[in-house]
Amino acid sequence: MSVTEDTETIRTLFRQQHGFLMSKIMFTACELGVFDLLLESGEPLSKGAIAERLSTSPSGTERLLEACVSLKLLRMERKDSEGLYGNTNLANLYLAKSSPKTQYHYLKHSSEVVYPGLQFLTDIVREGEGLFKKTHGMLPNSCFEAVYRTEEEVQRFSDAMDDAWNLHGREVMSAFSLSQFPLIYDLG
Repeated sequence: MSVTEDTETIRTLFRQQHGFLMSKIMFTACELGVFDLLLESGEPLSKGAIAERLSTSPSGTERLLEACVSLKLLRMERKDSEGLYGNTNLANLYLAKSSPKTQYHYLKHSSEVVYPGLQFLTDIVREGEGLFKKTHGMLPNSCFEAVYRTEEEVQRFSDAMDDAWNLHGREVMSAFSLSQFPLIYDLG
C-alpha cells in the first residue's frame, strides 16, 4: 500500500470510527438552539453571548462551538482578538428550526429514538432481536406501536417524516410518473 493509499485509508477509518461523535455534536447544538440563536441574531456572536443567551456553561459552550466549527456547521471569525461565531449555509438551511428545509425534527427523532437504541446493536446482532424488542420489549413487527404510544411521540415522528419529505420529496415524486393520480396519500 502506498503512503497516499494508507493516508486515505486512515482518514476513512477515522471518519467512520468518529461518526457517532459528529452526529452527537450536531444533535446537541440543535437541541440547545445554537443554530436558531445565530440565525435569529443576524450577526456573529461571542461564545460568552451564546452561553448567556442559551443558559449554558461558558466552558461547555466553547467546546461545543469549537467542535461545530471543525465540523463546518459554524464559522468563526476574529474581531478585536475575540472569536465570533455564525452559522454556515448548511446550518441556516438544515439545522435552524425556522428554515423551510429544516432537519431539526428528524435529527431530534434520531437523537432521542434511534441513537440511544444503537447502544444495543452488538446484542441485537448476536441475539437476532429487533431494536424495539431490545429497547422497548416489543416484538420486531410492532415498531410502530413504540412510535405511536403517545400523542407526543406521534407528533415527533410525524415532524421527523415531514423534515425528511422536505429534503427528499421532490426526488421521490420524480422517480415515477404519477400524472394519472389526482391525489396521493402517505400511509407510512
